[in-house]
Amino acid sequence: MADKLTQQILDALGRCAAEPIGLPLFAGKTEPGLFPNASSAKPAAQKCLADDLVRIVGTDAKNKAPRDLYGLTEKGWEFLLAAVNPKQVLEDFVRVLEARQGEIGELLSTARRMADSLQGLKDAVARVLPSVTAAKIQEPNPPAPFPKKEGGAEPEPSAPSALDFSPSPFRGGVGEGLLPEATAVLEIPAILAPAVLAYLADRSGPTDCPLPELFRALALTDSLTIGAFHDCLRQLCADGAISLPAWTGPLYALPEPQYALLIGHGIAYYASLRS
Repeated sequence: MADKLTQQILDALGRCAAEPIGLPLFAGKTEPGLFPNASSAKPAAQKCLADDLVRIVGTDAKNKAPRDLYGLTEKGWEFLLAAVNPKQVLEDFVRVLEARQGEIGELLSTARRMADSLQGLKDAVARVLPSVTAAKIQEPNPPAPFPKKEGGAEPEPSAPSALDFSPSPFRGGVGEGLLPEATAVLEIPAILAPAVLAYLADRSGPTDCPLPELFRALALTDSLTIGAFHDCLRQLCADGAISLPAWTGPLYALPEPQYALLIGHGIAYYASLRS
């Protein structure tokens, strides 16, 4: 019985020596410890504490209930080295180092995947941000100069008649007196929202409509820009008319990222009617 107890203590002290940050006194379901969580190991654990072979060196706060971590005392080191060949202790150290090397490899692989994901996010944002701009009204061309009279004198412009008078591009209400190109730009937001709702209502197939498909279905004129398209979707979402589900896959796999929409910290890539 004494030999079995001593062997249990030596095994525990060897594990403790290879873990400078300490180990729980008893092992858990998935975590190592100095002793197995069995009634046969409790006398050995009590003797280690009573003989001051181990002491508390820290606390493991990963679990809901923090657990004390135990490390070797000077008496524990003397007891271990007096009873065990130092070569065996070194072999235990080598096994722990090999295990740590594998864990470091996994951490490096995870860090590389995170770096690739962040680079993909950066590339997607770089593609999307330039498109998030409002449509601009084109500046009207300046009037052509009056032809010169004979003798080189500049003629005075004649007063506009009621028949050929063109109103100022910027007078009156919305769209009144605008050039044809500018009028088309201003009419887009007014017709775009109903068109979005109508297309989503009539569309067959999956409930969530990809934004590239929706943009191409609504691009009836060359004046529709991605910026105006995104502004319309944001307003419809804020009004509760549609929802904008986010892209859940890896960012580097995002097709046609220029149509994706930044909302808060998420990247919306679909649109669907709210039920």
